[in-house]
Amino acid sequence: MVAPLTAVALRSPRLRSWCAHMAKSPSNEKTPILGTDALVRAAILIIEYAITASLLLVAGVVLVRTVINFFSNWGAFPQSVVAAIDGILVVIILLDIAHTVFGHLRATVFPVRPFLVIGVLAGVRDILSSSAHLTLSSLSTSNLRNTLISLGVGVGVVVFLLLGLLILHFSGHGDEDDEG
Repeated sequence: MVAPLTAVALRSPRLRSWCAHMAKSPSNEKTPILGTDALVRAAILIIEYAITASLLLVAGVVLVRTVINFFSNWGAFPQSVVAAIDGILVVIILLDIAHTVFGHLRATVFPVRPFLVIGVLAGVRDILSSSAHLTLSSLSTSNLRNTLISLGVGVGVVVFLLLGLLILHFSGHGDEDDEG
């Protein structure tokens, strides 16, 4: 049906002129300035920034509390160092989550790699925390068993997430973060 109409339009100069004029002229339909689509997009944008800002706020509070606790507990130096490292790793994890969430909400693809890296960081934090408890504390038999189980689970999680990163790397489906 379209082909015969196009052939007629090409033969008639008057119809050709009208088609060219209609292609250049703005649409006769009025588009609403503030429709539901625009309101939903604005609400999503506000929520995106609220999530990112709240994650950054929490990371800032954790960092300040970590530094204050480190300098105020100077007498218990080994424990304060472990607590400071633990707090700094939490800040790194929160910043990675904020960066990943903001990037995900801005893009049309779901980035898998950053979440795997965040999981590895969280697993390493758990391993460091468990090993610090083993090193610095005298634990009862049940607490020792629970700490060793936590250490084993943390190692298992890190190994499986690293395998996931390896599979993602060799699959050729890398995320945009690999290029930047």
